[in-house]
Amino acid sequence: MVWDGSGADAYRADVLVEGQRISAIGPVAGTADDAEVIDCGGRTLMPGFVEGHAHVSFGGAVKDSDLGDIQPEEHLLLTVQNAKTLLDHGFTSVYSAASAKLRLDVVVRNAINAGRIPGPRFRAAGPEITVTAGLGDERKNHMYRESFGMVADGPEEISRAVRLCCREGVDNIKINISGDDTGPLAKGDVTVMREEEVRRAVETARDFNKRVGCHARSAESVKRAVRCGVDVIYHCESADEEALDMLEAAKDRIFVGPAIGLIYSMMYEAEPWGHTRQMALDMGMQRVLDSSARTYAELRKRGVRVLIGGDYGFAWTPQGTNARDFEHFVKLFGYTPSEALQCGTRIGGEVMQMGHELGMVKAGYLADLLLIDGDPLQDLSLLPDARKLLVIMKDGELYKCDAEGLRRSAAARPARHAAAALA
Repeated sequence: MVWDGSGADAYRADVLVEGQRISAIGPVAGTADDAEVIDCGGRTLMPGFVEGHAHVSFGGAVKDSDLGDIQPEEHLLLTVQNAKTLLDHGFTSVYSAASAKLRLDVVVRNAINAGRIPGPRFRAAGPEITVTAGLGDERKNHMYRESFGMVADGPEEISRAVRLCCREGVDNIKINISGDDTGPLAKGDVTVMREEEVRRAVETARDFNKRVGCHARSAESVKRAVRCGVDVIYHCESADEEALDMLEAAKDRIFVGPAIGLIYSMMYEAEPWGHTRQMALDMGMQRVLDSSARTYAELRKRGVRVLIGGDYGFAWTPQGTNARDFEHFVKLFGYTPSEALQCGTRIGGEVMQMGHELGMVKAGYLADLLLIDGDPLQDLSLLPDARKLLVIMKDGELYKCDAEGLRRSAAARPARHAAAALA
């Protein structure tokens, strides 16, 4: 069964891949005598996942400063490992929402593109550009300390930080317009980056043909992001009616992403690392969860493009569990399974700026394909389980083909089936 990413029902078909691309969908098995044939009977073929708020260099952190404490050499190895983990779990593309150090994303992206290491297609970012006392500023007056932020104050310093990231080879810029309830200083309802700073960041990024994403939890931070031309606006849970109207008016230009996995896990799953449920309640995580549910239910109705993923890489949101977002979208925001899956496939292809060739099972598109042992439209809990991904293909190349898993599941299913012919 082919679920093609368009939102249409899954249908029975064969899929022919030639080179990097899907060349035909339909009764093609008999026309490709020299093809390698993979028997897909009883399973679901779908597009590869796109992580729309990736932090590939984040891993195992309990507090923000943990990411600054990692030595650069060890941090590079961690990022390489995380890139492989994401591909192992079906993420054939990632759109970075910041690296923890300036060149980590860039170096790993380049190594993946050169074929030296395995990993997803990768739009790289630099650190989150923040302001003094903003999210990512872990310094104290008597002590300098690194975190995941690059601190810049005022339009000129903001411009310099953006140019530095561009010089070092990033694809995306990230700015932190609001604070965050997880931090010790400015909370999520505080808008810390001034509008002239936001505007300067976007203008400078445009000079280098780069896109801009932002951290924006407060209503005013969302409005500043829209007014200044930010492309990808993360969180948005406190958006008021005016902010929702602005997001809707810009829906053909922007993307949003809730990054709900971290909030959910802090509420229910972080106790083994010393973060009790009461601590989460005291930090306001229930409010953030409830506000996110209201906001994204509304954004769904208004047709705003929403991305899965975000803030995976902390101790309680380990890399590789990113596909849990599909269930979160259904259970918390009211999406249908098909709508949630589109957020991580077709819409992901659009944020990668490859909407004409990525994120769907469609003739002429890049062959980023997953073969799921089961029907994810009926059971989204299949998707975070790497054992259920029997085939992972990126750019027409088989990264994984679990022959034993294919045989085992085929034996338990009826003989009538479709096949995918991969040349």
